[in-house]
Amino acid sequence: MRTPRLTGRPITPEQDSDAGGMAAAASAAGDAEDEPETGPLRRCAMTRERLPKEKMIRFVIGPGDVVVPDLAARLPGRGIWLSARRDVIETARARGAFARASRRKVAVPPDLTSGLQVALARRVGEHLGLARRAGQAVAGFAKAREWLASGRAGLVVQASDGSRDERTRFLAGWSGKIPVVAPLDAERLGAVFGRDHTVHVAVAPGRLADLLRIEAGRLAGLTEPDGSSGPKALTGPDGLRSADAGGDALPRENESAARRAARRDDEKTGG
Repeated sequence: MRTPRLTGRPITPEQDSDAGGMAAAASAAGDAEDEPETGPLRRCAMTRERLPKEKMIRFVIGPGDVVVPDLAARLPGRGIWLSARRDVIETARARGAFARASRRKVAVPPDLTSGLQVALARRVGEHLGLARRAGQAVAGFAKAREWLASGRAGLVVQASDGSRDERTRFLAGWSGKIPVVAPLDAERLGAVFGRDHTVHVAVAPGRLADLLRIEAGRLAGLTEPDGSSGPKALTGPDGLRSADAGGDALPRENESAARRAARRDDEKTGG
């Protein structure tokens, strides 16, 4: 039997095999909910793979038997853990993994994956806001570069839609030496710092920087075409996200007039 289509495109034999393998592994192995939620690892209810909690998303069954994401992993009840990958979550929704893990009929929101993307982006913004108010984050080319030069930066956050050339110029001399994430666009990144647009942010080492890396990694797993959320999804060989390195960032000659104006203003003001 062919795998149900999760998108409008035909499923290739390779995708069909992968999805079928995930379903077979989930049904053949023991139930995930029988494992205690202790220790640093959790077992994915779909793939049966054991991964660090930071690379997974916890779900619980809420009132009305509705599947509820628990991004903070604090809600009461037996958790259902899934890898933070778009393909895994969509396959779990289509193949009844939540009902199987909870041993009862449940309602799964049809926009589960897109809702998770929105929620994770919001959490990234909240963590950045906390870092800014605590004096642990600065925005702007000049200020962020100053933190890099002085050793005060433990993480770089860049706008996902920023100019690839400009982002590479900012990381000159630091490529591969510091983690780089790009979870938000320039407008949303700027809103955190009271600006119209921001491309470059430096964050001090510490708990908030760690949380930002975790949430950015989970968000990348839900937005990347292949669902990858490993180190390459966070930073590529040139310090940019692999999706951007592959050409997703707009070339300067194809940027809109508004984008070019925002970039020029960013370079002049250090934003």
